[in-house]
Amino acid sequence: MMKQLFVLLALVCSLGLGAQGTAAPDNWWELDRTENSFPGVSAAKAHNYLEGKQAKPVIVAVIDSGVDIEHEDLKDVIWTNPGEIPGNGIDDDRNGYVDDIHGWNFIGGADGRNVNYENLEVVRMYNKLHAKYNNRNRDGLDKKERAEYDRYVEYKEEIEAKEAELGPSAQQYAMIKDAVDQMLNEMGKSANEVTARDIADYKSDDQTALIVKNIVANATANGGTFAELYDQLEGATDYFDSQLKYNYNKEFDARDIVGDNPDNLDQRYYGNNDVEGPDAAHGTHVAGIIAGVRGNQLGVNGVGGDHVRIMSVRTVPNGDERDKDVANAIRYAVDNGAKVINMSFGKGISPYKKEVDAAMKYAEKHDVLMVHAAGNDGKLLTLSNNFPNDTYQGKKKSGKTWIEVGAASSEYGEGLAAGFSNYNKKYVDVFAPGAQIYSTIPDDQYAKFDGTSMAAPMVAGIAALVRSYFPDLKAKQVKEIIEESALPVNLEVIKPGSDDERVKFSELSATGGLANAYTAVKLAERTKGKNRRAGKRDPSLMLF
Repeated sequence: MMKQLFVLLALVCSLGLGAQGTAAPDNWWELDRTENSFPGVSAAKAHNYLEGKQAKPVIVAVIDSGVDIEHEDLKDVIWTNPGEIPGNGIDDDRNGYVDDIHGWNFIGGADGRNVNYENLEVVRMYNKLHAKYNNRNRDGLDKKERAEYDRYVEYKEEIEAKEAELGPSAQQYAMIKDAVDQMLNEMGKSANEVTARDIADYKSDDQTALIVKNIVANATANGGTFAELYDQLEGATDYFDSQLKYNYNKEFDARDIVGDNPDNLDQRYYGNNDVEGPDAAHGTHVAGIIAGVRGNQLGVNGVGGDHVRIMSVRTVPNGDERDKDVANAIRYAVDNGAKVINMSFGKGISPYKKEVDAAMKYAEKHDVLMVHAAGNDGKLLTLSNNFPNDTYQGKKKSGKTWIEVGAASSEYGEGLAAGFSNYNKKYVDVFAPGAQIYSTIPDDQYAKFDGTSMAAPMVAGIAALVRSYFPDLKAKQVKEIIEESALPVNLEVIKPGSDDERVKFSELSATGGLANAYTAVKLAERTKGKNRRAGKRDPSLMLF
């Protein structure tokens, strides 16, 4: 579900109703706080420092909505399976996946069709329980059944409340978009042609049109363009529409496209090799942050650098991903050589968490670092409100090669913590840039998105950079290095999710700091494969 939230977040920022930080250059997130005044991850500084040093390729799996593998700024860093012969319809490397040249798609069918929209997990759970408890009374049920019945009622109430909420919101955004379309029609221009002067000169007797004019004028005055705002408005309109038609629609079921039994958790070999799919904007944006080709005068310079190879594992639809697919995606990535896995997704219910836990343990056993986005609800992250997480179900033990990432803005001040970011002193490990992040989207385009979905690949990029230049370091050591080298922040900030409540930035995550590529590679260089004790910060890294 996290994938959809970035659309709404981006719209809010474009309208100037919840901007996360000061005006910043497109590449602010790779800059250095000391040298450039923006709290980026110091990627440019790190790469300058590493220039001339030897590095090895590192495969980073992007478990997401899909990646445009032909994008001008990504095509040179896409992983290619050396054991497969393209297009021959044979599983040449005998890994169970036919023609998996650049990754795999767990939400596609053998006939080439792909899942785009999906239910939320709450709807899937409701439907299962509805078949059992519809028209039944709680009285007379045993203890286990009463607990299930109570969940059934809870899910039903949640779905009905969301349906009641979404209807008006969908109407409102549709009305705004209609007014903007009318404005364009009267101007005789496309969204890409409209200028700030056109907006200022626009006249209308319609009250809605005048309100929209003011919104647009405000956005353009703050540095946005009409085209950007229109794109985000379209995205938000589609978001509410898809929530009603698909995400919360109890009658909608897209899984027949895949052709598997979604309740058979032992199935591993299903899907197809279309690693882009019908909506790869989110995954392509994530991939660009990690590995957009550096120095080619196009688009973005990825944090991880040109030694990264992006493996696309399509798993996340426009709706909630399924635990079965997530577990299989992690195993696929591990079995095919990924050393870092980026997971910019999450949901509020995980019916088969034990299956995901088992895959996490498998990744840890095989020395793979997993990086996960903390979520965009502006709330305290717990072990029961955001999945997947690193704590094994029913146990206190957690994974040792997992990093949970919150989102920061470009403003080094009270607005540093992005207002949408989840947080927790115990369960979020570090923060990284996640607001107004400029990166790749399909068809050789670029855009700014907001979300912890953008913060996680910053850290995945740092991890890939460290693992490529210091290949002897284990995943656990790289996790420790990233956390120990995080730059501490001695500021009071506006608490995410609140209007003006202040909190120390150090209380929002375990490290209390911002992930930094330069300090990470410096620490990795000193470590040189030696064992380190977690939690011990190097005083020389405390730069600000």
